[in-house]
Amino acid sequence: MNNLRLLLISFLLASNFVFAQDLSQLKVQFVTLEKGEASPLKELAVEVKDQKVKWGHEITLYPEIEYQVIEGIGGAFNEIGGEALLSLSKTQQDVVIDQLFSSDKAGFTFCRTAIGSSDFGLDAYSYSNKEGDYKMKEFSIERDQKYVLPYLKAAFKINPNLTLFASPWSPPAWMKINNSITGLTEQENALKADKKIYEAYARYFAKYLQEYQNEGIFIDRMCVQNENDANTKYPSCVMPSSQMQELTTDHILPLFKKEQISTKVYAGTFRTAEKLDLIELLTLEKVDQFEGVGIQYTSPFIITDAIKMKPQLKMFHTEGHCYNGKNSTEEAKHRLEEVAQYINSGVSNFCYWNMILNETTESGWEWPQNSLINIDRETKAIQYNPDYNAMYIISHFIKPGDVRIASNSQKPMITVKDQDGNIKILIQNTDNNDSTFRIHLQGETKKITLPKQSITAIVI
Repeated sequence: MNNLRLLLISFLLASNFVFAQDLSQLKVQFVTLEKGEASPLKELAVEVKDQKVKWGHEITLYPEIEYQVIEGIGGAFNEIGGEALLSLSKTQQDVVIDQLFSSDKAGFTFCRTAIGSSDFGLDAYSYSNKEGDYKMKEFSIERDQKYVLPYLKAAFKINPNLTLFASPWSPPAWMKINNSITGLTEQENALKADKKIYEAYARYFAKYLQEYQNEGIFIDRMCVQNENDANTKYPSCVMPSSQMQELTTDHILPLFKKEQISTKVYAGTFRTAEKLDLIELLTLEKVDQFEGVGIQYTSPFIITDAIKMKPQLKMFHTEGHCYNGKNSTEEAKHRLEEVAQYINSGVSNFCYWNMILNETTESGWEWPQNSLINIDRETKAIQYNPDYNAMYIISHFIKPGDVRIASNSQKPMITVKDQDGNIKILIQNTDNNDSTFRIHLQGETKKITLPKQSITAIVI
Protein backbone atom coordinates (compact mmCIF):
# COMPACT_ATOMS: atom_id res chain seq x y z
CA MET A 1 0.00 0.00 0.00
CA ASN A 2 2.50 2.56 -1.28
CA ASN A 3 0.05 5.45 -1.05
CA LEU A 4 -1.35 4.41 2.32
CA ARG A 5 -2.60 7.51 4.07
CA LEU A 6 -1.78 7.69 7.74
CA LEU A 7 -2.80 10.08 10.46
CA LEU A 8 0.05 9.81 12.92
CA ILE A 9 -0.13 11.17 16.43
CA SER A 10 2.78 10.46 18.70
CA PHE A 11 2.87 11.27 22.41
CA LEU A 12 6.28 11.36 24.04
CA LEU A 13 5.30 10.30 27.55
CA ALA A 14 7.43 13.01 29.09
CA SER A 15 6.06 15.78 26.97
CA ASN A 16 4.79 15.76 23.39
CA PHE A 17 2.90 14.29 20.46
CA VAL A 18 3.32 14.23 16.70
CA PHE A 19 0.66 14.64 14.02
CA ALA A 20 1.02 13.50 10.40
CA GLN A 21 -1.48 13.52 7.55
CA ASP A 22 0.57 11.67 4.95
CA LEU A 23 3.87 9.79 5.13
CA SER A 24 5.07 11.19 1.80
CA GLN A 25 4.80 14.78 3.03
CA LEU A 26 4.55 14.93 6.80
CA LYS A 27 2.85 17.72 8.66
CA VAL A 28 3.66 17.46 12.33
CA GLN A 29 2.39 19.00 15.55
CA PHE A 30 3.32 18.40 19.16
CA VAL A 31 2.24 19.56 22.57
CA THR A 32 4.19 19.68 25.82
CA LEU A 33 2.35 19.14 29.09
CA GLU A 34 4.75 20.73 31.51
CA LYS A 35 4.15 21.25 35.18
CA GLY A 36 1.49 23.87 35.62
CA GLU A 37 0.00 24.08 32.14
CA ALA A 38 -1.25 22.24 29.09
CA SER A 39 0.67 23.85 26.22
CA PRO A 40 -0.90 24.56 22.81
CA LEU A 41 0.01 22.60 19.70
CA LYS A 42 3.32 23.40 18.05
CA GLU A 43 4.82 22.47 14.69
CA LEU A 44 7.52 19.80 14.49
CA ALA A 45 9.33 18.24 11.55
CA VAL A 46 9.65 14.45 11.68
CA GLU A 47 11.84 12.44 9.31
CA VAL A 48 10.51 9.08 8.17
CA LYS A 49 13.48 6.80 7.67
CA ASP A 50 13.43 3.92 5.18
CA GLN A 51 15.72 1.68 7.18
CA LYS A 52 15.86 -1.95 8.28
CA VAL A 53 12.96 -3.15 10.39
CA LYS A 54 14.19 -5.02 13.46
CA TRP A 55 12.47 -8.11 14.83
CA GLY A 56 9.49 -7.19 16.95
CA HIS A 57 8.75 -4.01 14.98
CA GLU A 58 6.04 -5.46 12.73
CA ILE A 59 2.36 -4.42 12.94
CA THR A 60 0.00 -6.87 11.27
CA LEU A 61 -3.70 -5.98 10.92
CA TYR A 62 -6.77 -8.15 10.25
CA PRO A 63 -9.65 -5.63 10.02
CA GLU A 64 -12.13 -8.27 8.83
CA ILE A 65 -11.83 -10.08 12.20
CA GLU A 66 -13.87 -8.17 14.77
CA TYR A 67 -14.27 -8.58 18.53
CA GLN A 68 -16.04 -6.48 21.20
CA VAL A 69 -17.54 -3.00 20.83
CA ILE A 70 -15.72 -0.34 22.85
CA GLU A 71 -17.76 1.66 25.38
CA GLY A 72 -15.18 4.34 26.11
CA ILE A 73 -12.16 5.57 28.05
CA GLY A 74 -12.16 7.74 31.17
CA GLY A 75 -11.32 8.13 34.84
CA ALA A 76 -12.80 8.54 38.31
CA PHE A 77 -14.41 11.51 40.00
CA ASN A 78 -13.80 11.78 43.74
CA GLU A 79 -14.44 14.22 46.56
CA ILE A 80 -10.79 15.16 47.03
CA GLY A 81 -10.51 15.94 43.32
CA GLY A 82 -13.71 17.99 43.44
CA GLU A 83 -12.42 20.02 46.37
CA ALA A 84 -9.14 20.69 44.55
CA LEU A 85 -10.95 21.67 41.35
CA LEU A 86 -13.28 24.07 43.15
CA SER A 87 -10.33 25.78 44.85
CA LEU A 88 -9.53 27.29 41.44
CA SER A 89 -11.13 30.30 39.80
CA LYS A 90 -14.07 29.58 37.51
CA THR A 91 -11.86 30.26 34.48
CA GLN A 92 -9.21 27.78 35.66
CA GLN A 93 -11.86 25.17 36.43
CA ASP A 94 -13.23 25.49 32.91
CA VAL A 95 -9.77 24.96 31.42
CA VAL A 96 -9.14 21.79 33.45
CA ILE A 97 -12.56 20.29 32.67
CA ASP A 98 -12.14 21.19 28.99
CA GLN A 99 -8.77 19.42 28.86
CA LEU A 100 -10.37 16.25 30.24
CA PHE A 101 -13.75 16.14 28.51
CA SER A 102 -13.75 18.25 25.34
CA SER A 103 -13.83 16.09 22.21
CA ASP A 104 -10.86 17.95 20.72
CA LYS A 105 -8.79 17.33 23.88
CA ALA A 106 -8.68 14.08 25.93
CA GLY A 107 -12.42 13.66 25.36
CA PHE A 108 -13.17 11.22 28.19
CA THR A 109 -16.36 9.25 27.57
CA PHE A 110 -16.65 6.59 30.32
CA CYS A 111 -16.14 7.54 33.99
CA ARG A 112 -16.71 6.49 37.58
CA THR A 113 -18.06 8.01 40.78
CA ALA A 114 -18.54 6.72 44.33
CA ILE A 115 -21.81 6.00 46.12
CA GLY A 116 -20.95 7.70 49.40
CA SER A 117 -17.34 7.89 50.48
CA SER A 118 -14.51 6.22 48.60
CA ASP A 119 -10.95 6.00 49.91
CA PHE A 120 -10.50 9.35 48.15
CA GLY A 121 -13.30 11.06 50.00
CA LEU A 122 -12.20 13.73 52.44
CA ASP A 123 -13.36 11.36 55.20
CA ALA A 124 -15.83 8.52 55.69
CA TYR A 125 -19.50 9.30 55.08
CA SER A 126 -22.76 7.86 53.76
CA TYR A 127 -26.18 9.24 52.84
CA SER A 128 -28.01 7.43 55.68
CA ASN A 129 -26.85 8.08 59.23
CA LYS A 130 -29.96 7.32 61.30
CA GLU A 131 -29.95 3.75 62.56
CA GLY A 132 -33.12 1.85 61.69
CA ASP A 133 -34.16 4.23 58.91
CA TYR A 134 -35.27 1.31 56.74
CA LYS A 135 -37.49 3.51 54.55
CA MET A 136 -34.67 6.04 53.94
CA LYS A 137 -36.76 8.96 55.21
CA GLU A 138 -33.58 10.71 56.40
CA PHE A 139 -31.59 9.90 53.25
CA SER A 140 -29.63 12.90 51.94
CA ILE A 141 -26.98 13.59 49.28
CA GLU A 142 -26.31 17.04 50.78
CA ARG A 143 -22.65 16.14 51.34
CA ASP A 144 -22.14 15.63 47.57
CA GLN A 145 -23.61 19.06 46.80
CA LYS A 146 -20.40 20.76 47.90
CA TYR A 147 -17.73 19.11 45.76
CA VAL A 148 -18.81 15.93 43.97
CA LEU A 149 -21.89 17.14 42.10
CA PRO A 150 -20.31 20.41 40.86
CA TYR A 151 -17.39 18.34 39.53
CA LEU A 152 -19.77 15.94 37.75
CA LYS A 153 -22.01 18.69 36.39
CA ALA A 154 -19.01 20.51 34.91
CA ALA A 155 -18.03 17.35 33.03
CA PHE A 156 -21.56 16.66 31.76
CA LYS A 157 -21.80 20.24 30.55
CA ILE A 158 -18.84 19.56 28.23
CA ASN A 159 -19.89 16.00 27.33
CA PRO A 160 -23.64 15.39 27.85
CA ASN A 161 -23.18 11.85 26.49
CA LEU A 162 -20.69 10.86 29.18
CA THR A 163 -21.28 7.29 30.46
CA LEU A 164 -21.08 7.26 34.26
CA PHE A 165 -21.00 4.28 36.59
CA ALA A 166 -21.03 4.17 40.38
CA SER A 167 -20.20 1.81 43.23
CA PRO A 168 -20.13 1.99 47.03
CA TRP A 169 -17.02 1.39 49.11
CA SER A 170 -19.21 0.68 52.13
CA PRO A 171 -22.88 0.55 53.13
CA PRO A 172 -24.02 2.96 55.86
CA ALA A 173 -22.40 2.06 59.19
CA TRP A 174 -25.63 0.97 60.88
CA MET A 175 -26.20 -1.68 58.22
CA LYS A 176 -22.89 -3.39 59.00
CA ILE A 177 -21.84 -5.86 61.68
CA ASN A 178 -19.02 -3.60 62.90
CA ASN A 179 -21.21 -0.45 62.82
CA SER A 180 -18.43 1.35 60.94
CA ILE A 181 -17.93 2.56 57.38
CA THR A 182 -14.23 1.69 57.66
CA GLY A 183 -12.70 -1.71 58.34
CA LEU A 184 -9.91 -3.29 60.39
CA THR A 185 -12.22 -3.39 63.41
CA GLU A 186 -12.72 -6.03 66.08
CA GLN A 187 -16.09 -7.00 64.65
CA GLU A 188 -16.59 -8.29 61.12
CA ASN A 189 -16.44 -5.62 58.39
CA ALA A 190 -19.49 -6.91 56.53
CA LEU A 191 -23.13 -6.20 55.67
CA LYS A 192 -25.57 -7.74 58.15
CA ALA A 193 -27.18 -10.89 56.73
CA ASP A 194 -30.69 -9.60 57.44
CA LYS A 195 -33.52 -9.26 54.92
CA LYS A 196 -34.64 -5.97 56.49
CA ILE A 197 -31.11 -4.63 55.98
CA TYR A 198 -31.06 -5.92 52.40
CA GLU A 199 -34.36 -4.16 51.68
CA ALA A 200 -33.06 -0.94 53.26
CA TYR A 201 -29.81 -1.10 51.30
CA ALA A 202 -31.70 -1.66 48.04
CA ARG A 203 -33.77 1.44 48.82
CA TYR A 204 -30.54 3.33 49.62
CA PHE A 205 -29.31 2.58 46.09
CA ALA A 206 -32.65 3.56 44.58
CA LYS A 207 -32.75 6.87 46.48
CA TYR A 208 -29.18 7.65 45.40
CA LEU A 209 -29.94 7.08 41.73
CA GLN A 210 -33.20 9.05 41.91
CA GLU A 211 -31.63 11.99 43.77
CA TYR A 212 -28.76 12.12 41.28
CA GLN A 213 -31.25 11.97 38.40
CA ASN A 214 -33.01 14.96 39.96
CA GLU A 215 -29.65 16.78 39.83
CA GLY A 216 -29.36 16.00 36.11
CA ILE A 217 -26.77 13.23 36.58
CA PHE A 218 -27.77 9.86 35.12
CA ILE A 219 -25.90 6.82 36.40
CA ASP A 220 -25.75 4.33 33.51
CA ARG A 221 -24.78 1.38 35.72
CA MET A 222 -23.79 0.53 39.27
CA CYS A 223 -21.62 -2.17 40.79
CA VAL A 224 -22.89 -3.56 44.08
CA GLN A 225 -19.64 -3.40 46.08
CA ASN A 226 -16.17 -2.04 45.35
CA GLU A 227 -13.44 -4.63 45.96
CA ASN A 228 -15.73 -7.01 47.82
CA ASP A 229 -12.75 -8.80 49.40
CA ALA A 230 -11.22 -5.68 50.97
CA ASN A 231 -11.04 -5.10 54.73
CA THR A 232 -9.14 -1.82 55.07
CA LYS A 233 -8.71 1.24 57.29
CA TYR A 234 -10.59 3.29 54.70
CA PRO A 235 -14.25 2.66 53.62
CA SER A 236 -14.69 -0.99 52.69
CA CYS A 237 -16.97 -3.98 53.14
CA VAL A 238 -16.36 -7.69 52.70
CA MET A 239 -19.21 -9.16 50.65
CA PRO A 240 -19.05 -12.80 49.48
CA SER A 241 -20.29 -13.50 45.97
CA SER A 242 -23.30 -15.41 47.30
CA GLN A 243 -24.40 -12.45 49.45
CA MET A 244 -23.90 -10.06 46.53
CA GLN A 245 -26.13 -12.22 44.39
CA GLU A 246 -28.86 -12.55 47.04
CA LEU A 247 -28.86 -8.81 47.75
CA THR A 248 -29.09 -8.05 44.04
CA THR A 249 -31.50 -10.64 42.68
CA ASP A 250 -33.90 -10.74 45.64
CA HIS A 251 -33.92 -7.06 46.61
CA ILE A 252 -32.15 -4.53 44.35
CA LEU A 253 -33.47 -5.70 40.98
CA PRO A 254 -37.12 -6.14 42.10
CA LEU A 255 -37.11 -2.67 43.68
CA PHE A 256 -35.52 -1.07 40.60
CA LYS A 257 -38.20 -2.68 38.44
CA LYS A 258 -40.94 -1.41 40.76
CA GLU A 259 -39.47 2.11 40.87
CA GLN A 260 -38.81 2.07 37.08
CA ILE A 261 -35.11 2.74 37.59
CA SER A 262 -33.25 2.08 34.32
CA THR A 263 -29.72 1.99 35.79
CA LYS A 264 -28.17 -1.40 35.04
CA VAL A 265 -26.85 -3.53 37.91
CA TYR A 266 -23.44 -5.19 37.61
CA ALA A 267 -21.64 -7.52 39.98
CA GLY A 268 -18.30 -6.45 41.40
CA THR A 269 -16.08 -4.62 41.43
CA PHE A 270 -13.93 -7.74 41.63
CA ARG A 271 -10.17 -8.04 41.86
CA THR A 272 -7.89 -11.04 42.27
CA ALA A 273 -5.72 -10.04 45.21
CA GLU A 274 -6.16 -13.31 47.11
CA LYS A 275 -9.31 -15.07 45.88
CA LEU A 276 -11.31 -15.76 42.72
CA ASP A 277 -14.64 -14.23 43.73
CA LEU A 278 -15.25 -13.34 40.06
CA ILE A 279 -15.03 -16.96 38.95
CA GLU A 280 -17.01 -18.15 41.98
CA LEU A 281 -19.81 -15.70 41.18
CA LEU A 282 -20.09 -17.01 37.63
CA THR A 283 -20.98 -20.47 38.96
CA LEU A 284 -24.01 -19.21 40.92
CA GLU A 285 -27.50 -20.10 39.70
CA LYS A 286 -28.91 -16.58 39.29
CA VAL A 287 -25.79 -14.83 37.98
CA ASP A 288 -27.41 -14.20 34.59
CA GLN A 289 -29.70 -11.66 36.24
CA PHE A 290 -26.73 -9.30 36.48
CA GLU A 291 -26.09 -7.13 33.43
CA GLY A 292 -22.41 -7.95 33.69
CA VAL A 293 -19.36 -7.69 35.93
CA GLY A 294 -16.99 -4.86 36.87
CA ILE A 295 -13.33 -5.85 37.26
CA GLN A 296 -10.05 -4.23 38.31
CA TYR A 297 -6.54 -5.47 39.15
CA THR A 298 -7.33 -8.71 37.34
CA SER A 299 -4.94 -10.82 35.26
CA PRO A 300 -5.73 -11.18 31.54
CA PHE A 301 -5.96 -14.98 31.71
CA ILE A 302 -8.61 -14.73 34.46
CA ILE A 303 -10.59 -12.26 32.35
CA THR A 304 -10.53 -14.54 29.32
CA ASP A 305 -11.52 -17.52 31.50
CA ALA A 306 -14.47 -15.52 32.86
CA ILE A 307 -15.61 -14.48 29.39
CA LYS A 308 -15.47 -18.10 28.22
CA MET A 309 -17.62 -19.14 31.19
CA LYS A 310 -20.28 -16.46 30.69
CA PRO A 311 -19.90 -14.76 27.28
CA GLN A 312 -23.36 -13.17 27.63
CA LEU A 313 -22.24 -11.13 30.67
CA LYS A 314 -20.45 -7.89 29.77
CA MET A 315 -17.06 -7.43 31.43
CA PHE A 316 -16.05 -3.82 32.00
CA HIS A 317 -13.01 -2.23 33.65
CA THR A 318 -13.45 -0.14 36.80
CA GLU A 319 -10.09 1.11 38.12
CA GLY A 320 -6.56 1.56 36.79
CA HIS A 321 -3.28 1.02 38.63
CA CYS A 322 -3.02 3.77 41.27
CA TYR A 323 0.77 3.58 41.92
CA ASN A 324 2.26 5.71 44.72
CA GLY A 325 1.82 9.41 44.03
CA LYS A 326 5.20 9.89 42.34
CA ASN A 327 3.51 10.52 38.96
CA SER A 328 6.67 9.55 37.13
CA THR A 329 7.36 9.12 33.44
CA GLU A 330 8.55 5.59 34.18
CA GLU A 331 5.14 4.69 35.61
CA ALA A 332 3.34 6.30 32.68
CA LYS A 333 5.34 4.13 30.28
CA HIS A 334 3.29 1.15 31.51
CA ARG A 335 -0.14 2.75 31.02
CA LEU A 336 -0.81 1.73 27.40
CA GLU A 337 0.37 -1.78 28.24
CA GLU A 338 -2.19 -1.90 31.07
CA VAL A 339 -5.02 -0.56 28.93
CA ALA A 340 -4.13 -2.98 26.13
CA GLN A 341 -4.18 -5.96 28.49
CA TYR A 342 -7.80 -5.27 29.46
CA ILE A 343 -9.16 -4.32 26.04
CA ASN A 344 -7.29 -7.11 24.25
CA SER A 345 -8.74 -9.58 26.79
CA GLY A 346 -12.27 -8.65 25.71
CA VAL A 347 -13.18 -5.85 28.15
CA SER A 348 -15.28 -3.00 26.73
CA ASN A 349 -13.53 0.03 28.28
CA PHE A 350 -10.77 1.36 30.53
CA CYS A 351 -11.30 3.62 33.55
CA TYR A 352 -8.28 5.37 35.05
CA TRP A 353 -8.52 5.99 38.80
CA ASN A 354 -8.15 9.58 40.17
CA MET A 355 -8.40 12.16 37.41
CA ILE A 356 -7.64 15.03 39.81
CA LEU A 357 -5.92 15.14 43.21
CA ASN A 358 -4.58 17.99 45.30
CA GLU A 359 -0.95 18.92 45.98
CA THR A 360 -0.51 16.21 48.63
CA THR A 361 -1.45 13.36 46.21
CA GLU A 362 -2.93 11.67 49.31
CA SER A 363 -6.28 10.20 50.29
CA GLY A 364 -8.08 11.08 53.50
CA TRP A 365 -6.21 8.13 54.98
CA GLU A 366 -2.73 9.45 54.00
CA TRP A 367 -2.35 7.12 51.04
CA PRO A 368 -0.49 8.79 48.10
CA GLN A 369 -1.60 7.82 44.61
CA ASN A 370 -1.07 8.95 41.03
CA SER A 371 -3.48 11.16 39.13
CA LEU A 372 -3.77 12.77 35.73
CA ILE A 373 -3.74 16.27 37.22
CA ASN A 374 -2.62 17.74 40.55
CA ILE A 375 -4.02 21.07 41.73
CA ASP A 376 -2.28 23.07 44.45
CA ARG A 377 -5.10 24.57 46.51
CA GLU A 378 -2.94 27.39 47.85
CA THR A 379 -0.92 28.50 44.82
CA LYS A 380 -3.64 27.44 42.30
CA ALA A 381 -0.93 25.77 40.19
CA ILE A 382 -2.19 23.03 37.85
CA GLN A 383 0.20 20.16 37.12
CA TYR A 384 -0.49 17.83 34.17
CA ASN A 385 1.26 14.55 34.94
CA PRO A 386 2.83 12.03 32.51
CA ASP A 387 -0.22 9.76 32.89
CA TYR A 388 -2.28 12.60 31.46
CA ASN A 389 -0.30 12.37 28.20
CA ALA A 390 -0.86 8.62 27.95
CA MET A 391 -4.57 8.70 28.79
CA TYR A 392 -5.09 11.77 26.58
CA ILE A 393 -3.98 10.02 23.40
CA ILE A 394 -5.77 6.76 24.28
CA SER A 395 -9.09 8.49 24.93
CA HIS A 396 -8.71 10.94 22.05
CA PHE A 397 -8.61 8.06 19.57
CA ILE A 398 -10.53 5.16 21.13
CA LYS A 399 -14.20 6.14 21.10
CA PRO A 400 -17.54 4.54 21.98
CA GLY A 401 -18.75 2.41 19.10
CA ASP A 402 -15.27 1.46 17.89
CA VAL A 403 -14.79 -2.28 17.39
CA ARG A 404 -11.61 -4.08 18.39
CA ILE A 405 -10.00 -5.89 15.46
CA ALA A 406 -7.42 -8.66 15.29
CA SER A 407 -3.78 -7.61 15.10
CA ASN A 408 -0.31 -8.66 16.12
CA SER A 409 2.73 -6.81 17.45
CA GLN A 410 5.51 -7.43 19.96
CA LYS A 411 4.92 -3.93 21.38
CA PRO A 412 1.99 -2.75 23.55
CA MET A 413 -0.80 -2.11 21.02
CA ILE A 414 -4.56 -1.68 20.65
CA THR A 415 -6.26 -1.78 17.24
CA VAL A 416 -9.86 -0.77 16.56
CA LYS A 417 -12.08 0.10 13.62
CA ASP A 418 -14.59 2.95 13.76
CA GLN A 419 -18.08 3.06 12.22
CA ASP A 420 -16.70 4.64 9.04
CA GLY A 421 -14.23 1.80 8.54
CA ASN A 422 -11.14 3.76 9.61
CA ILE A 423 -8.50 1.63 11.33
CA LYS A 424 -6.93 3.12 14.46
CA ILE A 425 -3.68 1.79 15.90
CA LEU A 426 -2.33 2.78 19.30
CA ILE A 427 1.18 1.45 19.71
CA GLN A 428 4.09 2.15 22.03
CA ASN A 429 7.67 2.34 20.83
CA THR A 430 9.41 1.17 24.00
CA ASP A 431 12.88 1.57 22.44
CA ASN A 432 15.34 4.20 23.63
CA ASN A 433 15.73 5.43 20.05
CA ASP A 434 13.50 6.26 17.10
CA SER A 435 12.61 2.98 15.38
CA THR A 436 11.17 1.95 12.05
CA PHE A 437 8.02 -0.17 12.13
CA ARG A 438 6.35 -1.96 9.23
CA ILE A 439 2.57 -2.11 8.86
CA HIS A 440 1.05 -5.15 7.13
CA LEU A 441 -2.50 -4.75 5.83
CA GLN A 442 -4.21 -7.06 3.32
CA GLY A 443 -0.97 -8.11 1.62
CA GLU A 444 0.58 -4.64 1.40
CA THR A 445 3.17 -2.99 3.65
CA LYS A 446 4.24 0.47 4.75
CA LYS A 447 7.24 1.55 6.85
CA ILE A 448 6.99 4.35 9.41
CA THR A 449 9.45 5.64 11.99
CA LEU A 450 8.08 6.15 15.50
CA PRO A 451 9.69 8.44 18.10
CA LYS A 452 11.51 6.81 21.00
CA GLN A 453 9.59 6.04 24.20
CA SER A 454 6.34 7.21 22.66
CA ILE A 455 2.73 6.21 22.34
CA THR A 456 1.65 6.65 18.74
CA ALA A 457 -1.81 6.75 17.19
CA ILE A 458 -2.07 5.81 13.52
CA VAL A 459 -5.38 6.22 11.66
CA ILE A 460 -5.69 4.45 8.29
